[in-house]
Amino acid sequence: MPAVVLVGAQWGDEGKGKATDLLGSSVDYVVKFNGGNNAGHTVVIGDQKYALHLLPSGILSPGVVPVIANGVVVDISVLIEELDGLEARGVDTSRLRISANAHVIPPYNRTLDKVTERFLGSRKLGTTGRGIGPTYADKMNRVGIRVQDLYDESILRQKVTAALDTKNQLLLKIYNRRAVEVEEVMEELLRHAERIRPMVCDTALELNEALDADKTVLFEAGQATLLDVDHGTYPFVTSSNATSGGACTGSGVAPTRIDSVIGILKAYTSRVGEGPFPTELHDDMGEFLRKTGAEYGTTTGRPRRCGWVDAVMGRYAQRINGVTDFVITKLDILTGLEKVPVCVAYDVQGVRHDSMPVNQSDFHHATPIYEELPGWWEDISHCRTFEELPENAKNYVLRLEELIGARVSAIGVGPGREETIQRFDLLGRDS
Repeated sequence: MPAVVLVGAQWGDEGKGKATDLLGSSVDYVVKFNGGNNAGHTVVIGDQKYALHLLPSGILSPGVVPVIANGVVVDISVLIEELDGLEARGVDTSRLRISANAHVIPPYNRTLDKVTERFLGSRKLGTTGRGIGPTYADKMNRVGIRVQDLYDESILRQKVTAALDTKNQLLLKIYNRRAVEVEEVMEELLRHAERIRPMVCDTALELNEALDADKTVLFEAGQATLLDVDHGTYPFVTSSNATSGGACTGSGVAPTRIDSVIGILKAYTSRVGEGPFPTELHDDMGEFLRKTGAEYGTTTGRPRRCGWVDAVMGRYAQRINGVTDFVITKLDILTGLEKVPVCVAYDVQGVRHDSMPVNQSDFHHATPIYEELPGWWEDISHCRTFEELPENAKNYVLRLEELIGARVSAIGVGPGREETIQRFDLLGRDS
């Protein structure tokens, strides 16, 4: 059975949660391998809407084992709040596994994240202020706190004390904030340690054993390709690897075990936070996409910047991730438009670029070159086969498929779990 990686092909908010939920009945494990509670997935099941922030979407699928792997940074308080919220709605969360090697977000990193953004002013990166970046920085500086440290209070206290020796200097002398006390950090970190202890394990071992036993494992990326710390629009990126390669380092499963990569591409484009965005619309059409598509952050509530779909970006995502299948989401939002522009290339100071410019300054100054496709007026939310779509909607999908370099295997035509057209099996069982 396959190991499948699912990644966002834009700047996030493409509908990865819905795609994961769509596959839920066909997989045994759903693994979150990067990020933290700085991004969210919205899943609609019947008349129920679930907003997930830290937990893998697979937690909503009965029988699926959801895994928070070693590449994730975990805010324990947020995790408990999310578990309690789901349990209050009748969702069984007992199957959750948490890597002992995942790093924990301590309260002082949330504080540093917020004060640093304020200090930067107009140069801010647009972080969510949840301590994600500082925690990944601690990880790379080898001064981080891991989940396993919660179960050795002596080691935990040593690590917290050592971290605060330098963090408090920054807070006091640079940012003019009060010092953080060791005891308040210890109290927060240990408050829920026993609650999650039964969930903590060697997730890398369990995942490899699952693959050995012919189980199907789905790796679910947080954020998206253009937010990857190495391959995104740096420095306006997240602090982890949100591309398919991150699934291996973030879970302990070797690249030779990955069978396919699913890329999620919204029928238009959005992004949250700062940074260049060639197809961004600052007019009424941008507001139309925002309101009609309900483009407000699942975690932050921030309004998203919106623009037309960018096929250059889609091709880039296909190449970086090795995408074998695309899922196009929110096609229904484009219903009623006379013309639907698609960005097919960039103009940078008179030079055409059919690929993403390697130079960040060039990307910042890129002007989209559009190809306009005829729109459609028919309601497509009831369509369940590709043939049922209006001719112009089909042509839009087929042109995108041609431009981005991989087949479009599924199409979202509404927010509900059932409002999806499946052209090909996303797990490759018809290949």
